[in-house]
Amino acid sequence: MIVGAGFAGMWAAQALARAPVEITVIDRRNYHLFQPLLYQVATAALSPGDIAWPIRRMLRRQRNTRVLLAEVTGVDVERRAVSLGEQSIPYDYLILATGVRHDYFGHDDWEASAPGLKELDDATRIRRRILLAFERAECGSDPSAQRRLLTFVIVGGGPTGVELAGAIAELARRALAADFRHIDPKSARILLCEAGERVLPAFPETLSRYAGRALARLGVEVKLKSPVTDCGPWGVTVGTERVEAATVLWAAGVAASPVARWLGIEADRLGRLPVAPDLSVPGLPEVFVAGDVALVSDATGRPLPGVAPAAKQAGAYVARVIAARVAGRPAPPPFRYRDFGNLATIGRRAAVIDFAWLRIKGGIAWWIWGIAHIYFLIGMRNRLIVSLQWLWAYLTFDRGARLITGRECEDRSPADS
Repeated sequence: MIVGAGFAGMWAAQALARAPVEITVIDRRNYHLFQPLLYQVATAALSPGDIAWPIRRMLRRQRNTRVLLAEVTGVDVERRAVSLGEQSIPYDYLILATGVRHDYFGHDDWEASAPGLKELDDATRIRRRILLAFERAECGSDPSAQRRLLTFVIVGGGPTGVELAGAIAELARRALAADFRHIDPKSARILLCEAGERVLPAFPETLSRYAGRALARLGVEVKLKSPVTDCGPWGVTVGTERVEAATVLWAAGVAASPVARWLGIEADRLGRLPVAPDLSVPGLPEVFVAGDVALVSDATGRPLPGVAPAAKQAGAYVARVIAARVAGRPAPPPFRYRDFGNLATIGRRAAVIDFAWLRIKGGIAWWIWGIAHIYFLIGMRNRLIVSLQWLWAYLTFDRGARLITGRECEDRSPADS
């Protein structure tokens, strides 16, 4: 039983394709999502179908696998069964790869005003908010209301926050620059608020400083050592400063899904479950946890980053452990993460790469970042479409996915009414 069809879950399922086992994959969505490019859907660079694929299609050749579109509500470890509401499905081995959700550090009421970016629905909702802000500013006549509508605040200076800030700045200053008559999209104010001392704190300091300078060249105001202390439909409070903004986006923190509660096991403050060297749950050798929801440390004792390569490697490793047990073979050595480096893009011809043994920044890093992401997309069709869209955007500064979908009232705050 595999709960979650993200990177860890899908790589585990595919690695068990030839094993003498029956696999059930359960997810509440019918698609696998390439999350590293989710921000590009949110900023109108790509369409949702460019970075998501039906789970059933990905696993259609695996005769030992079935897919269930359902939401898991609990796990009965004594009966070895997964609960889907009133339905219960037994398992011999269970892989929990349910990923993470947004963490508002005890201020869950902020979510309505500052959506995060973890799913396709989040991306299309954020795209709608961003594009509607420009449309409403064009329709308005009050300068103060227009300034508020054209102010965008991103909370969190990690890779997601940096990529969102850079993409919104390029959208306003390039793609939308000639589309409006009453307002000047280039006058949009983009603020990136980071509570720490630098953006991209997981990167070396030299690359963080470069990223800060690249954001400044795009017109992004970077506020360091500036935690957000309040948030609402009106905007945010950064320290003691009140910032009126119609669009606030959350990229400051994540917390694990409720697997710890399902299993009745104490987790860390982010909800991650401590696991054994083979990624099984201590005391429950038939239950494995993989991906962002697992608390796994590297050789230096630091928790592994919540990135796609770590999740893929964990999922494939768990599959090897289960296959060895079923076949009666010795277990593989303890899980060890192979770090292939960190990548982040800031904007056009600006990116940073940390390979530990090699650090790259600027245009070369930007090209490497693009090639790597295209390579890891699933399916030749998507690789070709994304490549052509990026090439067209590079040549023309155009973004072809500037569609406002959904109901406008979903993103109208009381201050806009």
